[in-house]
Amino acid sequence: MRHRGISAFNLPSLHQLWDTPVSASSANAIGRRLVALTLTVQGLVAFALITVGVLLTEFGTARAMIRSRVRHEIFRSGVRLLPMFLFLAAALGFLVIGQTVSWLTRVGAIDYLGTVMVVVVVRELGPLLTALVVLARVGTANVVELGTARATGEVEALEALGIDPVHYLVAPRAVGMALAIFALTVYLILGAIVSGYLWAFLQDVPLLPGDYFSQLAGAMSYLDFVLLALKTCAFGFIITLVTCYHGLAQPLRLDEVSQATVRAVAQSTVACVLLDALFILHYLTVS
Repeated sequence: MRHRGISAFNLPSLHQLWDTPVSASSANAIGRRLVALTLTVQGLVAFALITVGVLLTEFGTARAMIRSRVRHEIFRSGVRLLPMFLFLAAALGFLVIGQTVSWLTRVGAIDYLGTVMVVVVVRELGPLLTALVVLARVGTANVVELGTARATGEVEALEALGIDPVHYLVAPRAVGMALAIFALTVYLILGAIVSGYLWAFLQDVPLLPGDYFSQLAGAMSYLDFVLLALKTCAFGFIITLVTCYHGLAQPLRLDEVSQATVRAVAQSTVACVLLDALFILHYLTVS
């Protein structure tokens, strides 16, 4: 692997800038936060460009090892979380779809069921909920693992051996998490749709299975499938990018790992919500 040092991101004062307490009369502290935000955005953009460059130019290097790490990341971010998502699908079907079907039947608006389900579950709630759960379970682990490795000198040891940390540690996580979030989102949506009809059936809603699934199919277009894949893969890339940046790209002490984890979770959540808002604007534009 071509060596690409991580030291370009070393911003020793960034932790102090974020951790400066903000008081009502402290304009200096607010200014420090704004500077920290600017430096973080700058670092994230640079880190993203380097990661994309590695994926495009070096991903085929040491292919067997990288594929093994991608499979491990898919198992960690996807297969291991599947039981939890099956439970979430059943709960989502009960909380959203089952009650929606029941209330639409009561007001005589059952013909709008497909549109409501596609907008609420397929376009918005399914992908975003999946991304946030994976962030909580796997994204935090990324920061802790990589932050600890950086604090104990393991990353510098990889660099000394001529191994690119971005290629070895970040690229497999980006690919594996993107594929895992896409797959988990599909399972969550399908499970929620099926369990939702089961809950509606138990409430004696006069809706045949054929009519239920016909409405769902009629409310969806090829654009929904394309944007679903793009959105979920983008969520996976963003979560990997932010969590790996906070774990790898800055010098850390062991006692700073927990603070870096909190910042990574907060920034990943904001980034995913902002990205979701862009997709909402696109849906409103084309509809």
